[in-house]
Amino acid sequence: MEDITNYLDMGGHAAFVWPALGVATLVIVVMTITSLRALRASKIALSAAEAQAPLRRSRTTPVGTDG
Repeated sequence: MEDITNYLDMGGHAAFVWPALGVATLVIVVMTITSLRALRASKIALSAAEAQAPLRRSRTTPVGTDG
């Protein structure tokens, strides 16, 4: 039990270590949520743009050939 207490005390620096860990975790969580929301918005915008664009013709000859 003393080992756990010593670990959680962080050598007397627990008052600085644990809040720093909490802030870092919070920042990572907020960045992840923000990124996922932006990705979802981008996918919606892409779907809307693709729906509005006319269909493109397919090529009759492969790219890089002369004939």
